[in-house]
Amino acid sequence: MFSHVMVGVNDLEASKKFYDALLGTLGIAPGTANNNRYFYRSKTGTFAISTAINGEPACHGNGSTIGFKAESSEQADAWHAAGIASGGTTCEEPPGFRDGAVGKLYLAYLRDPDGNKLCVLHRPAA
Repeated sequence: MFSHVMVGVNDLEASKKFYDALLGTLGIAPGTANNNRYFYRSKTGTFAISTAINGEPACHGNGSTIGFKAESSEQADAWHAAGIASGGTTCEEPPGFRDGAVGKLYLAYLRDPDGNKLCVLHRPAA
């Protein structure tokens, strides 16, 4: 459905450091530069960070969440720890399993240095 997701950031290099560490835990290579943007590519899509083209400050979307897929709960924990160690802040409940309408999920949430809300999700085998 999606080709890519891009979020606005105010300090491109600080955000690159954050996302390199965060996405590295999911096996994604460091961001590749392209003008005022960095792109993170995988077999299933592209994630990008960019300063705002119009020159205005970037801001997060209230009510927005960007979700990443983890292969295990351990990988999700590593993602969350890397995010905190690289300038992110934890939000929502602590990382862990939650039961819901779609079954059991392992979730961890944090905000990047610009306030963008991120989630990592592991869906264990039934």
